Amino acid sequence: MILASFAEVLSIGAVLPLLAVLTEPQQFFEHSFVQPFIEVLGIKSADQLLLPITVAFGLAALFAGVMRLILLWVLTRLAYATGADLTISVYRRTLYQSYSVHVARNSSNVINAMATKVNITIQGTIIPVITIISSGMMLLFTLTFLLVIETKMMLIAFCGFGLIYVVNIIITSKILIVNSQRIADENTKVIKLLQEGLGGIRDILLDGTQELYCKLYRKSDIPLRRAQGTNVFLGTSTRFAVEALAMFFLAFVAYFLALQPGGINQSLPVIGVLVLGAQRLLPLLQQGYASWSSIQSSRVSVADTLDFLEQPMPEYSKQLSIESLPFQKEIQLKQISFRYESNSPWVLKDINLTIEKGSRVGFIGSTGGGKSTLIDIVMCLLQPEKGCLVIDAQAITLDNFRSWQKHIAHVPQSIFLADASIEENIAFGIPKDQIDFKRVKLSAKKAQIAEIIETWPMKYQTNVGERGVMLSGGQRQRIGIARALYKRADVLIFDEATNALDDETEQEVMQAINNLSDEFTIIMIAHRLTTLKNCTKIVELGDNRIKRIGNYQDIVSKIAF
Repeated sequence: MILASFAEVLSIGAVLPLLAVLTEPQQFFEHSFVQPFIEVLGIKSADQLLLPITVAFGLAALFAGVMRLILLWVLTRLAYATGADLTISVYRRTLYQSYSVHVARNSSNVINAMATKVNITIQGTIIPVITIISSGMMLLFTLTFLLVIETKMMLIAFCGFGLIYVVNIIITSKILIVNSQRIADENTKVIKLLQEGLGGIRDILLDGTQELYCKLYRKSDIPLRRAQGTNVFLGTSTRFAVEALAMFFLAFVAYFLALQPGGINQSLPVIGVLVLGAQRLLPLLQQGYASWSSIQSSRVSVADTLDFLEQPMPEYSKQLSIESLPFQKEIQLKQISFRYESNSPWVLKDINLTIEKGSRVGFIGSTGGGKSTLIDIVMCLLQPEKGCLVIDAQAITLDNFRSWQKHIAHVPQSIFLADASIEENIAFGIPKDQIDFKRVKLSAKKAQIAEIIETWPMKYQTNVGERGVMLSGGQRQRIGIARALYKRADVLIFDEATNALDDETEQEVMQAINNLSDEFTIIMIAHRLTTLKNCTKIVELGDNRIKRIGNYQDIVSKIAF
């Protein structure tokens, strides 16, 4: 920054000898300051000064330009490198938050923070701060030089123009902050509407509600754009008034200097320097003001970004690798009680249950009976308020729950499929160059989907489309089973994995599940009792507790489905 500032002053200062040679060459030739340079260059007359002075001015201008480009490149790289670190940190901290945190959040808030607010922080705060520092340094160097050239006039001018910016800051500060809040709020609403509109596109097309969603989008987008436009105007408009006043002021300065002894020729070099200095000085003032305006406009987004950066990181995030917890005998739930809020009703109350390794346990019960919550506790996605999960007599705590999760694979009702190949979706979460293709094929075969995949032209490289739209419901579920098998987990959890399927497809998926070897401990949630007929144990939940435990025949004889 210092070198660039020096180069800027040098380029401005080089105008002085150039104009002096053009207007009063003989007087400049006889100046004592110039004599050492004349002797070194071997110049004999004033006419010979023009070429070296012109070359010197050109080199000074080129040097200043190169230094400005280098400074711009360095500062830009620094800003965006800082922004990249910021984005990665926010994303990492978000991904490491507990399941309960994610459940409580609206995904639009997270997406807005990642996609918009972090960028606003980079462009609206990080870059402006760097700009203020660099512009401030150049401003200091340039102003100091101009004060040496013409102290009184430049001091008056700088104080006057500086006062204009100060007054403008006082007037616009509140407006910028208010708009900052509006921009942050409306951005979140816009992203939420985009998610809802595109996510529910089938129903929107069916119901013909496109205009409703357009109206809702417009209602949030217009205030957003108005606030953004106002902030941009406030950040740039002052420039034009100040530039006009500066030119007016310089015109009078030139007039008064021309009235001095020696006339316009003697004053022209000084006028030229002042004009060029003003041409460089005013943009620096504007850059500083615009950067301040940008910082004010992004205050709320920066605060929200900082909130995401303050998300706590769990201890296991520091571990390079996590070993699986020994699992040889059983899973025990001891006196488990859970509720989502301290003042909300109990979802589960005093649950005691043992699941033997290699067994197949099914859960049934009415909607809202706590089945999925109980499974989430078994998977350590939720922590019980009372009681504990015990694996082979070892209690699961915040210190070792990741070691237990290494045993678990989960197949939900709605399988998340990335817009990628079959191979990548089965080996989900594994870098493409690290995928074990033989393992993928074996997992697909065990899930009874391999024969279907082999009939497709691209086979395992077939793209499934966004959310797996290219596949049928049964195919998506079997891909989910294959994914679970690829993980090589020995506890497979099926959370209503067949509920959305027709009878024929359900039978196909259940056949794939039933054909799995006894090496797996299988836990299933189902609405239809018939889905669980091959389970060794069926647990009925109701009224926040276990109502019945038995085999299929026992349960069938006691309840009607």
